[in-house]
Amino acid sequence: MGVWQQLLVGGVMLLGLLGVLVPGVPGTLLVWAAVLWWAVQELSGAAWGLLVGATAVLLVVQVVVWLLPPRRLRGLGITRRMAVYAGTGALLGFVLLPVVGAVPGFIGGIYLCERRRLGGHAPAKASTRAVMRSAGTSVLVELFGCLLVVGAWVGVTVRG
Repeated sequence: MGVWQQLLVGGVMLLGLLGVLVPGVPGTLLVWAAVLWWAVQELSGAAWGLLVGATAVLLVVQVVVWLLPPRRLRGLGITRRMAVYAGTGALLGFVLLPVVGAVPGFIGGIYLCERRRLGGHAPAKASTRAVMRSAGTSVLVELFGCLLVVGAWVGVTVRG
């Protein structure tokens, strides 16, 4: 597989990661489709193993998200800016502390957005807790699964 095709696969995965944060965009499906496309082009044992692993992880993620309580977004003030902060925090956390850092980065991004909006620690903390209870958990689970798949793809691509 050429460099341009790998960059394209990486770009689709990045769009998928961003799509997880935007309601109505099939981010998980985009990440899985990028892995499928890469595996079909690569035709190696590692590529097929990653495709099977990614399929299993993303199916488990979908079941977990389905089993979580429904989202109650009305009245919480969840904005696009908050989604950008949360996503950026999760990506930075994932890079700084691979895999595990996505969780505190996501929560930290929400807190930082609320701190800027509300101005103090106590209201920002309360608002962050409310957001995480209503919508953050399901988004975080989905984002974590997708980051796991993307991280595995990067590892296989760099190694191979």
